[in-house]
Amino acid sequence: MTPHILVAGGGVAGLTTALALHAVGFHRVTVVEAAREIRPVGAGLNIMPNAVRELDALGILDDLEADAVRTRELRYYHRSGGLISREPRGLRAGYHWPQLSIHRGRLQQVLADAVRSRLGTSAIVTGVRVSGLEQRPDGRPRVRLEHREGDVRGRASLEPDVLIGADGIRSAVRASLNPREGEPPWNGMLVWRGVSWMEARRAGTFMLIAGDDRQKAVVYPMAERPSGDVLVNWALAMPADSIASTTRRDSSRGDWNRAVPVSDFLHHYAGWEFDGVSVPDVLRAADTAYEYPMVDREPLPRWSHGRTTLVGDAAHAMYPIGSNGATQSIIDARALAHAMALHRDPADALAAYEADRRPAMTELQRANRRLGPEVVINLAHERAPGGFTHIDEVIPPYERREIAARYAATGAFDPETVNAGSPYEVPVSAL
Repeated sequence: MTPHILVAGGGVAGLTTALALHAVGFHRVTVVEAAREIRPVGAGLNIMPNAVRELDALGILDDLEADAVRTRELRYYHRSGGLISREPRGLRAGYHWPQLSIHRGRLQQVLADAVRSRLGTSAIVTGVRVSGLEQRPDGRPRVRLEHREGDVRGRASLEPDVLIGADGIRSAVRASLNPREGEPPWNGMLVWRGVSWMEARRAGTFMLIAGDDRQKAVVYPMAERPSGDVLVNWALAMPADSIASTTRRDSSRGDWNRAVPVSDFLHHYAGWEFDGVSVPDVLRAADTAYEYPMVDREPLPRWSHGRTTLVGDAAHAMYPIGSNGATQSIIDARALAHAMALHRDPADALAAYEADRRPAMTELQRANRRLGPEVVINLAHERAPGGFTHIDEVIPPYERREIAARYAATGAFDPETVNAGSPYEVPVSAL
């Protein structure tokens, strides 16, 4: 009989995992999601070509592109306004697949619709969360579930053949496997995120990352209306200790949904304008903002225990650097399904998946702590704190190229590697 696979978490990682498993022949897949419904909440995501390649293989690229923007250029700026570098992205950089900017909620909805269409409407169960698990002697998990609907609460247990923890940075599956780990570590930075509808002429046609070693802004368009208005995603970062009026609570770590008024931080970005894109104007156009501390997870020495493993943020939550959060979650899903298709024993499959993915993700987590390609902003500020006339005199072109290439190689998303095709296609004989 086909094994029953339980996926904990109905976010990008969990839903892509379900689709990828279905694509290689697994039809008994259930996704449990704590939220009562999958709704278009959150802010934007940038999906790199290596992950777009995998989404294309799953047959949903056209649906995604209908509500996304192809990212064509990335620009880094000194906070004074000086251009540090500009890089072509996606198709313009020679990839066979585009880089996509898209609202997280839209990506999640396309994934959920595809799961229900291919695996059945009962494949996603909302209002149910994994609260813990035990490992049976044969390696199979005994999973504890909690159900909530209003004031009604229920508990149950289930023994699937395989458990996939895709339940985010505060994963209950990860916590059960690593009970002494504790809260995600915080680096002292605060992040504000939101979206704004703007006239196209004020939104820019590129993705920008600007600032210095203390303060940063990321802004990019990610959807268009027939009227010509553009939906802009933005994210800002500052050290919490420089914002004396705000009280921080450790309990908020990893919380993406704490709403705050834009006025709390707007004044910190007065005068920030980069080639016609005014950060204050972008912020004023937002309906609301969300604040959270910048946290990640320490790399684990092990993801898989018997027939249980982790994907996405549950496995390797990292700082939001280099557009790699959702990107690597998508690739995890395809890698896991590939291993499951090629190994008869689920425990062997999960071990093979981990051997493929964990070393690379550990290095990427560490690279993001070193700020990855965004380190050029820090270098420009350190060497020319008051700004510059010619960036080549501050950071030579060869040094800028080396920084970008080194990070691309770490994440295996350089054009040559990506264009070679997916390493996770399963031979027909194995299906």
